[in-house]
Amino acid sequence: MNLQFDPQTLPRPEAEQLPWWKGAVTYHIYPRSFVDSNGDGIGDLPGITQRLDYVAALGVDAIWISPFFTSPMADFGYDVSDYRDVDPIFGTLADFDALLERAHALGLKVLIDQVYSHTSDQHPWFAESRSGRDNPKADWYVWSDPKPDGSPPSNWQSVFGGPAWRWDARRRQYYLHNFLSSQPQLNGHNLQVQDALLDVMRFWLDRGVDGFRIDALNFLMHDPDLRDNPPAEEGGKRSRPCDYQRRIHNQSHGDIPGFTERVRQLTDQYNAIFTVAEVGGRNSEAEMKAFTRGDRRLNSAYGFNFLYADRLTPSHVVEAMRRWPEEPGVGWPSWAFENHDAPRAASRWAPSTDREAFARVKIAVLAALRGNIIIYQGEELGLTQVDIPFEQLHDPEAIANWPLTLSRDGARTPMPWVAEHVHGGFGSVAPWLPVGEENRARAVDRQLADPHSLLYHTQAMLHLRRTHRALRHGRLVRCDQDGSLLIIERMAGEETLRCLFNLSPEPITIAPVPEDAILCSVNHAEPTRLGPFAALFVRL
Repeated sequence: MNLQFDPQTLPRPEAEQLPWWKGAVTYHIYPRSFVDSNGDGIGDLPGITQRLDYVAALGVDAIWISPFFTSPMADFGYDVSDYRDVDPIFGTLADFDALLERAHALGLKVLIDQVYSHTSDQHPWFAESRSGRDNPKADWYVWSDPKPDGSPPSNWQSVFGGPAWRWDARRRQYYLHNFLSSQPQLNGHNLQVQDALLDVMRFWLDRGVDGFRIDALNFLMHDPDLRDNPPAEEGGKRSRPCDYQRRIHNQSHGDIPGFTERVRQLTDQYNAIFTVAEVGGRNSEAEMKAFTRGDRRLNSAYGFNFLYADRLTPSHVVEAMRRWPEEPGVGWPSWAFENHDAPRAASRWAPSTDREAFARVKIAVLAALRGNIIIYQGEELGLTQVDIPFEQLHDPEAIANWPLTLSRDGARTPMPWVAEHVHGGFGSVAPWLPVGEENRARAVDRQLADPHSLLYHTQAMLHLRRTHRALRHGRLVRCDQDGSLLIIERMAGEETLRCLFNLSPEPITIAPVPEDAILCSVNHAEPTRLGPFAALFVRL
């Protein structure tokens, strides 16, 4: 199941004094939902390996695989019970090694998720820590005595709902959990904990991985004084108790950047390793910049600028770019419009009548951004959010906050490979989540048969980005708007490209563009007119 050109013949970036990851495109794989190779309804590592040719032919530089480590799966792999092994539902370490070997043969780098802010309550570290107050790992998690009246030590609230403290009778203390109660918080202040996490990183580096996406990094350290969080300002969506607080004491401690420096010291011992932090919250951009400042911390960070936005507007893009200026000491950003935690962008940003055209211009905008870009599996097909009925939900956050929180399950549905197959070609049995009829109609095989499909358009946009230095890692010399017109200019060396985007359903008249200067026309854009959701890439 291949695209139109052999991945081995895809042009690679010029040999420059720049790391491979600068401006790279990463394809995000949620392993439970990519390919089920063994007929148990759950995607796995051998399934990913089977489809790596397809991923490479898109023209991406790397894959990022969400957690596949040993886990009781209370939060579907983000509750790790063994950082150094593969959960049996996904395969074995040998399967991972085979995946890594095949990816490298195809010219793909491999990034893996690392969850350092918390573990599963089934992790041996926690079992030892909770066994008493005087064991070697007693301080590896965040424990505290109750208040005199027996209540929790602070007012901190869990992201998944309810107090962020859970009573444990073994120690007659509370332990902190910023997410599920089965995800106890590691004490990132403890240098032994940091050493253990770095040893985990070293284990996978020695195995040959090319980098890490670090989950919820700003939750790694807390306020040791356990001060109460102040109330949040009025306004904004409030579907969970934590939304009523300014979460300034249970996360985002000022010592976290010091840990990133230890990470960098380790990764610099290996060749060309890439690190990117996930950072959410109200103060995310300041933290992202702190975690990536200079050349001694992480390489990049990505936040939630676009992941939960209700609309994609020129002003939103302009503001996001403005906040990451090309200045000394400011880190290199990464951008994603979709991921496994956020509703599908096609459903958030476009009415059903405009989705096909909008999906094309959305990919074009992503390809023009300064920074690294991340494409979530199925985004290249235009997959939409699947409506999962309550009785079929698996997402613990959605179940706890029903119906106010839109289910993450709706963006985690299986990848459709074959339109006429009852399960979309995902596997031989019913998958863990429904594929969704609308998405099954967008299957890979159907789009491969249509040279005008979104799949081929995505490949073409990534090829354009790869073959033009100005788009891949050039300077951002202009980013502004004129009504619904978004204007982005990128420059590298003697090449300057102007990218014009109409992000509305109404046509726009533009200043005439020489036809021989047009590199790319999206949705039938013309030299003097951008139709609905049309775009032009022009060489100046």
